[in-house]
Amino acid sequence: MKTHSAHFNPERQRQVLQALLKVLPANCVLHELEDTKPYECDGLAAYTELPMIVVLPEDEQQILATLGVCRELAVPIVPRGAGTGLSGGAMPTSDGIVLSTAKLKRIVQLDKNARTAIVQPGVRNLAISEAAAPLGLYYAPDPSSQIACTIGGNVSENSGGVHCLKYGLTLHNVLRVRIATIDGEMIELGSAALDAPGLDLMSVFIGSEGMLGIVTEVTVKLVPKPECAQVIMASFDDVITACNAVSDIIKAGIIPAGLEMMDQRSVHMVEPFVKAGYDLNAAAILLCESDGSETEVRDEIERMSRVLQQAGATAIAVSNSEAERLRFWSGRKNAFPAAGRISPDYYCMDGTIPRKKLAQVLQGIADLEIKHQLRCANVFHAGDGNLHPLILFDTNTPGELDRAEQFGTDILAMCVDVGGTITGEHGVGIEKINAMCLQFTSEENDAFFAVKRAFDPAGLLNPTKTIPTLHRCAEFGREHVHHGQQKFPDLPRF
Repeated sequence: MKTHSAHFNPERQRQVLQALLKVLPANCVLHELEDTKPYECDGLAAYTELPMIVVLPEDEQQILATLGVCRELAVPIVPRGAGTGLSGGAMPTSDGIVLSTAKLKRIVQLDKNARTAIVQPGVRNLAISEAAAPLGLYYAPDPSSQIACTIGGNVSENSGGVHCLKYGLTLHNVLRVRIATIDGEMIELGSAALDAPGLDLMSVFIGSEGMLGIVTEVTVKLVPKPECAQVIMASFDDVITACNAVSDIIKAGIIPAGLEMMDQRSVHMVEPFVKAGYDLNAAAILLCESDGSETEVRDEIERMSRVLQQAGATAIAVSNSEAERLRFWSGRKNAFPAAGRISPDYYCMDGTIPRKKLAQVLQGIADLEIKHQLRCANVFHAGDGNLHPLILFDTNTPGELDRAEQFGTDILAMCVDVGGTITGEHGVGIEKINAMCLQFTSEENDAFFAVKRAFDPAGLLNPTKTIPTLHRCAEFGREHVHHGQQKFPDLPRF
């Protein structure tokens, strides 16, 4: 655990607190240690920082009032949803406030004809589908934390889920975002129509991790609930064979609703926890789902089964009921909490690679286990190459957290080396800010900062996150070689 004690100036806290209480109800402002302590981190619990003050506005006007105080007094602001993020994007700064949108949890409108929902940022991901169910509709993105995570956080991180191969990430399922800017304006990006005039700033905003504005309202797409869905559990006696089967399915022209992979360690980790019916003898399993009409599903399941058999599957099981389908998926969705059964701590990485490189990267991760003397359970969105290695360690063992972090950095470097990227859906936050230096040049980082300055000239929104400074990159890897050339040749080398 890398914790920091509160070191804000008490006089500064009183100044900001008094200003906030002039524009907000007292029940919306937290400043005592026992109240602010729960906000010291998000899902990346290895890093903590006590915020100076926590604000929980109840409406748009209170958000604008809060931003006005922070702008006037130059107070940093860290936006926060449900705190389920895994990259430290909602970790506070000790001299700033946390602005939580948890109280804005109203579903404003459901439109069956337009197949849309207008929701406030504090609405839970799963709650949208629950509300739309009577209309025969649902919201497709389904991150594993969907029972708790909120749509505002999903927008900030561009979250996905096990069905993102067919239905896309948050970006592909949002039509419009309403935002409070640091300047005190309300702006709308996107529209209810197919396209919006001007630059596509909504694509810039989604995934920006709270650095450009505060989400106050989101219009999402709803899709019809499929008539039928079935999932195949295919077993393989070799991880490499399972990886190749993923490419074979896509090569056959099949786009499953979900295509997930778990190695043997993750299967053994999950099965006692949820009793999903997984094959404990398999070196790896694939979960391949088809949804649509009964005819479509029957045909696609048959086609996928043939491909999997030809690819070397040792066993194939097909769900025979909705309960069995949900049970198959329950293991995959509970992989993270199940890690606690076999390890005191785990570090969940998130990188994306080309599908054809899956086998190579998994072999590389196995080599890194030996190098760092730590175990790793692999569970991931195989269909789109989004890896989620779970590095298992014990914080109480001296040096293990540092080794786990270096293990993770090595995985991300490998993702970049094979033509991938350092994140898929968890964001950068503080966790991967150094790894940004592995992937992007100083010119690219300058472009990112230019966008940041356009929205937030004073740099008050979620500072010190996501975009590394040139100096930080120099400190991180002075000898790093990028495409055969030194990354920052103009900087001094030590």
